[in-house]
Amino acid sequence: MKQTALFLACACVVLTFVSIAGCELLLGAAFLLTLYAWRKLDFPPIRLPLALFVGGTLISLAFSTHPAAGFPQVKKLYLLLVLAVVVTAVRSTKHVRTMYLWCAAAATCSAFWSLIQFWRKLHAAHQLHQPFYTYYIGARITGFMSHWMTFGGQMSIALMLLIAVLMFAGPPGKWRWVAWAAIGLMSAALVLAFTRGMWFAAVAGFLYLLACWRPKFLFAVPVVAAVAFFAAPHAIQERIESVYQPHGTVDSNQHRVVTWRTGVEMIKAHPLLGVGPEHVGREFEQYIPADIPRPLPVGWYGHLHNIYLQYAAERGIPVLCFMLWVIGKVLRDAIAGLRSASPARKAVLHGAIATVIAVLVGGCFEFNLGDSEVLMLFLGILACVYVRDSDGVRQPERA
Repeated sequence: MKQTALFLACACVVLTFVSIAGCELLLGAAFLLTLYAWRKLDFPPIRLPLALFVGGTLISLAFSTHPAAGFPQVKKLYLLLVLAVVVTAVRSTKHVRTMYLWCAAAATCSAFWSLIQFWRKLHAAHQLHQPFYTYYIGARITGFMSHWMTFGGQMSIALMLLIAVLMFAGPPGKWRWVAWAAIGLMSAALVLAFTRGMWFAAVAGFLYLLACWRPKFLFAVPVVAAVAFFAAPHAIQERIESVYQPHGTVDSNQHRVVTWRTGVEMIKAHPLLGVGPEHVGREFEQYIPADIPRPLPVGWYGHLHNIYLQYAAERGIPVLCFMLWVIGKVLRDAIAGLRSASPARKAVLHGAIATVIAVLVGGCFEFNLGDSEVLMLFLGILACVYVRDSDGVRQPERA
């Protein structure tokens, strides 16, 4: 039963790359079986900030104008169970490393399918005699997911996990080349997804891993980046240049400025409790600054495309602080664990730290933790920081 619980705990994290519905079903089964097999649940030492985050969310919902509208965010709290399930059922670094590799394998399959999608879209644009950039930007590749931002977030995280394993506890011989091939496939998919925020996220996480692995290689990064830019196809060069020179309203630059400025107005009006979970989209029109011209740029205005503004505007500044407290505590424990960790354990911890960096950087440009697929994967990796080291090295204490 414990072996089955272990399998289900790992599978519910891996399945985030394929189906969130299946992942949630496996999480429920893993929770019940883990509780029955061990008679209790361990939990990472983040109970206080996590409880404050949940409590603040519920209080914000209770004082919102339409509490029933925020029920989807209450249901999403169910995903927090993965923290207890992984810490309890996954009993060694070896199991975590295996889970990382299976996550990378699932992400590679999604990446491969996305390349097929890209070829079809390229062919469709040609058939319609439309410029590829303008045709593609509103209908990009998604892999197994329903949206390219979710797909990009998953690819950036999977890359961090596999690169960390390869750098610090990589597989020998031919499997090393298989891992590099998988990295190449996921990197290509991430680039072709045209998700600029996720590009920045992946680069930030990779630079951390490179600095920990071979710091002297950092000097070569600008040269490699310049060569890659000039060797890239024109559409990719256009997408990179759109960061500072957008194609009018085709790119989302001005759209994000509108959402961010509106989020600031929401925070000014409701600094303590926010407007309420799931209320940002409902009340967006009320808080648009008066100097923003109409009609608004094309884009999705259901959230603020920034996790920091989103949580502060939706649930209040205190809830945002509680969320950052949770992440900061895990990050501090992961860094502390590196001092006495085995090579395999270092790969796990470096992968978790790089994931946190990628998510925090990506969160500046997208509400990535609002996607259940990304949130579930992220929570599962945070929990891995507190899994026992198989070599017997003491890890951060569990609550």
